[in-house]
Amino acid sequence: MNNEQLERIRVGQGFIAALDQSGGSTPQALLRYGIQESGYSNEEEMYKLVHDMRTRIITCPVFDSKYILGAILFENTMNRTIDGLYTADYLWEKKGIVPFLKIDEGLAGLENGVQLMKPMAGLDERLAQAVDKNIFGTKMRSVIKEANSAGIRSLVEQQFDLAKRIFAAGLVPIVEPEVDINSTDKVESESLLKEMILEQLSRLESNVKIMLKLTIPSVDNFYEDLMGNPHVVRVVALSGGYEMEDANARLARNRGLIASFSRALAEGLTSEQTDSQFEERLGDTIQSIFQASIT
Repeated sequence: MNNEQLERIRVGQGFIAALDQSGGSTPQALLRYGIQESGYSNEEEMYKLVHDMRTRIITCPVFDSKYILGAILFENTMNRTIDGLYTADYLWEKKGIVPFLKIDEGLAGLENGVQLMKPMAGLDERLAQAVDKNIFGTKMRSVIKEANSAGIRSLVEQQFDLAKRIFAAGLVPIVEPEVDINSTDKVESESLLKEMILEQLSRLESNVKIMLKLTIPSVDNFYEDLMGNPHVVRVVALSGGYEMEDANARLARNRGLIASFSRALAEGLTSEQTDSQFEERLGDTIQSIFQASIT
């Protein structure tokens, strides 16, 4: 673990950029960027195009460590290069931005009101590869649809069981138990979730460090007590489908909570924009997310 990066994530001002759409979400990300499915003929061409899009974001002058603490990548991006450097090395060496890796392989079917993560084949090998590529931490997502106590317990246990393996491999895990913003019992789900997170935190070995990535809560500052836990490096928020303006307004009402937005970050960026138009739009977005994160 890189202690300089750990300290930057722990106390730095800014937010974490999520550039980790993968698999089935990649065509939608490209479509929002203005590239139709007819614009590529196979998976390799698709991933080349999405890497070009992310390279344009990462290399843009406004994508700067003054505002951005870290960036979450997916495996294909990690294994590609930017200006002759692997993406994680480019982020840290050229930008001063801490690299993370999405490691989950998607969601299982709905059961007991939640979607657990699918089994991760070859996880140990993937973690070793991440360490070799100078990745600082990982991210893994599961989803809560209903306030089902048994389901939420199983989801949190799965997240923390994996988090302990990830930390033992030398990486800092981001635990992401997303609560669906459209859930009819979102407040109750968040209450159960926090209770079970605190329970799991109390069982960790004293040296274990994790991060939490949570849906912006319905009750302002609901997760503030998690921020003071000695095991928690940082609590960050996902946009969860809220439009950027709404997400920023909700985020700004929560002391200490910083953004880790994906769709909201890329909102309004298109392949047809000139470099100056692209930079202006991305700069405006970064500034708005940054301000909401430090309020």
